Amino acid sequence: MSENKVVFGIYNADGSFLGELRYSISKIIGKSSCSLCELTHGWNPFGKRKWKTVCKSSDLDIRLIHKGEATASQLRAAGDLPSFITEYEGDWIQIMGTGQISEFENQPFELVSELEDFLKGLNE
Repeated sequence: MSENKVVFGIYNADGSFLGELRYSISKIIGKSSCSLCELTHGWNPFGKRKWKTVCKSSDLDIRLIHKGEATASQLRAAGDLPSFITEYEGDWIQIMGTGQISEFENQPFELVSELEDFLKGLNE
């Protein structure tokens, strides 16, 4: 890819301390989960090494945000969370939704490759 395309990954969690605490408790008792959280950091608050490695090797500018940090238009495009979105021709579009993200459990290289392929298809 010739230019760095920005992709937003939106977590199905709030970014505040209380939001993170609520999410952790809900995860422990099996009431909620976020496949994007699992992929990028799991229980490691600093992030998984494999995720960081693939992001550094990609031409994509992947920005991870919590649902409370997303704009209303980003959330509309994202649909169910977690989700990956990008801006295309002035609008936000979904690249990958919840079901698709969960298919890439422990496969960050493959997921980022899918994101790259999607964006290449937009530019053709």
